[in-house]
Amino acid sequence: MKKHNLPLCALESGDPLDQFDFVAFTLQYEMSYTNVLNMLDLAGIPLRAKDRGEDAPLVIGGGPCAYNPEPVADFFDLFNIGEGEDMLPWIVRLYIQMKENGSYTRAGFLREAARTIPGVYVPSLYDVTYNDDGTIRAITPKDGAPAKVTKRIMQNMDKAYYPAKTIIPSTEIVQDRTSLELFRGCIRGCRFCQAGYIYRPVREKSPEVLNSQARCLFESTGYDEISLTSLSISDYTQLEELTDMLLEWTDENMVSLSLPSLRVDSFTKELMDKIASVRSSSLTFAPEAGTQRLRDVINKNVCEEDLLRAVNVAFEAGKNMVKLYFMQGLPTETYEDIEGIATLASHVIDAYYKCPTRNKAKKPQVTISVACFI
Repeated sequence: MKKHNLPLCALESGDPLDQFDFVAFTLQYEMSYTNVLNMLDLAGIPLRAKDRGEDAPLVIGGGPCAYNPEPVADFFDLFNIGEGEDMLPWIVRLYIQMKENGSYTRAGFLREAARTIPGVYVPSLYDVTYNDDGTIRAITPKDGAPAKVTKRIMQNMDKAYYPAKTIIPSTEIVQDRTSLELFRGCIRGCRFCQAGYIYRPVREKSPEVLNSQARCLFESTGYDEISLTSLSISDYTQLEELTDMLLEWTDENMVSLSLPSLRVDSFTKELMDKIASVRSSSLTFAPEAGTQRLRDVINKNVCEEDLLRAVNVAFEAGKNMVKLYFMQGLPTETYEDIEGIATLASHVIDAYYKCPTRNKAKKPQVTISVACFI
């Protein structure tokens, strides 16, 4: 694109990116920051907010990393701090209103958004002074900007926007299924988990709304798998009622239920039977660390006995595939903790062969995934 001077365009319409009113990025993880700058460059949009003219798009940053926006503050006109379902419509309505009544200027819009819309942070509306050693002395708001930007949360998840019809790709994709968000937040307090903190407090959707949304998406997409997603699915307080509702129509339509984030201390045979009613698949558990000492350090309140009890439930029912998620590079980690990953996995294998009702026609398959702690 650079070689032939081709501008970055919208996937659906083909319109050049610099012709849009807004260009918004979800900042999921820090390593994507250079991609954001590369996309702005390919679109011909000045990288720094201070260099953009009146006709340039307003660049918005949101998502998990927007909770710590300062590393990329120079490149964004405004940030959405918190959840965007409520905030984005407010921003767009204000923009349309100022355009229609003739009061719009770039600076005027940013001032008004920061002043009137909770959760909007405009970096250019704050003066920062520094001490001699480079640490911050003071952050002073100007032009009516709030001294503290309050995180915006969606109070009623039943009323959160949910697409009745989604775009179905013509090629196979990684998440090639319907995703159904049961609740937001987490009742746990694992110290390594960013999401467990930024999505507080816990807010659940009702089983009736979830069942209706799942049915609607099945009818509009034809997907034969529904993934029930949240930070910890088995902590959803109405999981039994929801799965009963779903199974009333998913079984006859050969639609399977997938629960990608199960906790070993709340996994039951009843739950496993429900998710295995259509298609048998592997079960995923996340001990996170190889030793109890390190699990205690990160406040992962599960022990080896919890894991072995959970896998035994699966093995007794004829399952033979288990995935185990771990992290390496955790604070205070030693080689003993790393070796504990292999030891724990071997204990899961041992549990399989000790299970008298196991599926003796198959060998156990224990997959270990080890991710780097960031």
